[in-house]
Amino acid sequence: MLKEGLSESYGIIGLGRFGTALARKLAEAGREVIVVDRSEYKVKELRRYTDFAYVADELTKEVLEEIGIQNCDTVVVCIGEKIDTSILVTLNVVNLGVRRVIAKAISRDQGEVLEKIGAEVVYPERDMALRLAKKMLVSSVMDSITLDNNVEISEVMVPPRVIGKSVEDVRFRQKTGLNIIAIEHKGKTETEINPDYIFAEGDILVVIGKSENVSRYEGSLLA
Repeated sequence: MLKEGLSESYGIIGLGRFGTALARKLAEAGREVIVVDRSEYKVKELRRYTDFAYVADELTKEVLEEIGIQNCDTVVVCIGEKIDTSILVTLNVVNLGVRRVIAKAISRDQGEVLEKIGAEVVYPERDMALRLAKKMLVSSVMDSITLDNNVEISEVMVPPRVIGKSVEDVRFRQKTGLNIIAIEHKGKTETEINPDYIFAEGDILVVIGKSENVSRYEGSLLA
């Protein structure tokens, strides 16, 4: 069981392709990660990356509490396909008092319900499609370039939670350790970033910073 007090700890419930990739990325970035799934095989595979990997046939509030999900700073519910289970598990996690709950959704209706019970919602398939479209339409988009001294220039999606907020309000550099050197917005690239720039849905940020800070940003979904 994950102990209270550990910094930046994460829970991943559901080890499909999305959940597995997310858990691995977080663990490789040095974060404490709890993973939970009904499949013993999937859980066994993740034990190479985290000591906190649990098989659970039922994802009741009591089971999740016994595992220690309530001790995580952020929990991601990756059960988008089973809508009723997704909603119930998300509600259980919210009721356990987890500070930040993120839930995967596959439809707008599902996402609206998840938001109403207190979760942030992500749409992985839609977001990946948007990213692919950007790459196909904008030839100048870069993915990642590693420089000397463990410094990296990378392209990252703008987090949904900061859409509608300004660069200054978000305090992007202070929170991530990364500097924004360009923003791609509606097919155009802006290289002079004003503090009052308002992040918009679909924006792609080109950032520079230490490789570990880039990994932390991408892996944790934090702004």
